[in-house]
Amino acid sequence: MKVTVFGIGYVGLVQGAVLAEVGHDVVCIDIDANKVERLKQGHIPIYEPGLEALVKENHAAGRLNFTTDAEAGVKHGEVQFIAVGTPPDEDGSADLKYVLAVAETIAKHMENHQIIIDKSTVPVGTADKVSMRIAQVLATRQREDLGFDVVSNPEFLKEGSAVADCMRPDRIVIGTNSTTAEDVMRELYAPFNRNHEKIIVMDVRSAELTKYAANCMLATKISFMNEMANLAEMLGADIEMVRQGIGSDPRIGYQFLYAGVGYGGSCFPKDVQALIQTADNIDFDAKVLKAVESRNNQQKNVLFNKISNHFNGDLAGKTFALWGLSFKPNTDDMREAPSRVLMEALWKSGAKVQAFDPEAMEETQRIYGHRKDLSLCGTKEAALKGADALVIVTEWQAFKAPDLQSIKEQLGLPVIFDGRNLFEPARMSRKGLTYYSIGRGL
Repeated sequence: MKVTVFGIGYVGLVQGAVLAEVGHDVVCIDIDANKVERLKQGHIPIYEPGLEALVKENHAAGRLNFTTDAEAGVKHGEVQFIAVGTPPDEDGSADLKYVLAVAETIAKHMENHQIIIDKSTVPVGTADKVSMRIAQVLATRQREDLGFDVVSNPEFLKEGSAVADCMRPDRIVIGTNSTTAEDVMRELYAPFNRNHEKIIVMDVRSAELTKYAANCMLATKISFMNEMANLAEMLGADIEMVRQGIGSDPRIGYQFLYAGVGYGGSCFPKDVQALIQTADNIDFDAKVLKAVESRNNQQKNVLFNKISNHFNGDLAGKTFALWGLSFKPNTDDMREAPSRVLMEALWKSGAKVQAFDPEAMEETQRIYGHRKDLSLCGTKEAALKGADALVIVTEWQAFKAPDLQSIKEQLGLPVIFDGRNLFEPARMSRKGLTYYSIGRGL
C-alpha cells in the first residue's frame, strides 16, 4: 500500500520506517528541509534503539523516502498519516495548529477519496475539526465531490522501545464509523495482526480519549507510588518491599510501580495537562488528574531537598557528579526531565554539576549551551573526579553495577543520592557510603 506520513518526528519516523519494513511504500513529508536532507544521508535526528538501521535499510531499498514536497506526498498516498507535534498551549491544552495545517495541505492537493489518519496525540473532537477544515478547503476548490474519512489511530509507543512496540503492538486502536476506512486500515495493519486479533475498532471520540486515558493511567500509577514512597520514608517502611507486595497482585501488576523522581518526556506531562484542560473546558473538575500532576511536580524536587538537607542548605561552591540526564533510559529526550529541575536548583544555590549520560550529552549542550557551572564528562567515572557527592537521576544499565570502592575514592565525600533506588541500602552502608534513596525509611 502507498502510505504518506506528514511529520518526521518521533512518531512519524518510527511509524513510517516500520510500515516500510513490512513492505508498504512510504513517503515521509516534513517542512524542515535540513532534516529531510540529513535523513536521506542516513542521519537520524533522534536516538531510538534499532531505528537507525531500520531507516537506512528501507531507504536504500526504496520503500522509505523523505521529501518536503507536500503535493507529491498527497498524490502518492492511499492513506495520509498526520503525525505532527501537538505542543502544549499556554493554558496546557494541545495546540492543533500543525495538525490543522496538514489537514489543509491534504485538502488542497487531494484528487480522489482519501483516508486521513490522526496519529498525533490529539484531544477529543479533533477529528471533527480536521473534517471541517478539509471540507472548507474542498468547498473553496469547488471539489465537494471528493470523499474522505478521518480516522483516529493513536500510537502507544514507549521511548526506548518504540520500534519493538510498533513492530509488535499489543493493540491497534482504530476510531471510525466508516466500513470503507475500517477495511483500508485492516489491510494496512494486516502484517501486524497475524498471530492474534489486535485490532480494536471503536468510534472516533472513544479512540481519541483512549490515548489520553492510557497515558494518564500510567502517570497516575507513577505519582501514586511516589506518594507512597514519601509516606514510607516518614513511616520507616521500605517502598521496594511495598512494591513487591502489591505488584504480586495480578490486579495491580509490577509495571510503572517504581518510585523515583517523577515522570518526564514528551507524553505524560503534556497529556495529563491536556486532558485536565479538556475537562476544564466542559466544566468538569478532574481532581485525580490534577493531583497526579501536582505530585509529579513536587517529586521532581525530592532529590534536591535531600541534597540540601544533607549539606544544611550550604551548597555554594560544591560540585555534584550527575549520572543520567535523559528523562528515562534508552533515549536522548530531555523534555520535562527531572535532571533539568535538579540541575537548575543546584545552579541557583551556587553549586556546579559534572554530568554524564550515554546519549543525552548533545541535547544537554543544545539546551544549556556552555555554562561555567556545567561540565559534560566523557564517562561516568570522569564525572566523579573532584565532586563532593554523586547523584543518580536516570536508571541507565551502565549505572547499575558500578565500582563502589572507586566511587568512594573519587568523591570528596562518600555520599550517593539515588533517585532510582538502584542499590541496597545495607550494602551501601557496609561499603562505607552514605546513601540516600527514595521511600526507604529503614
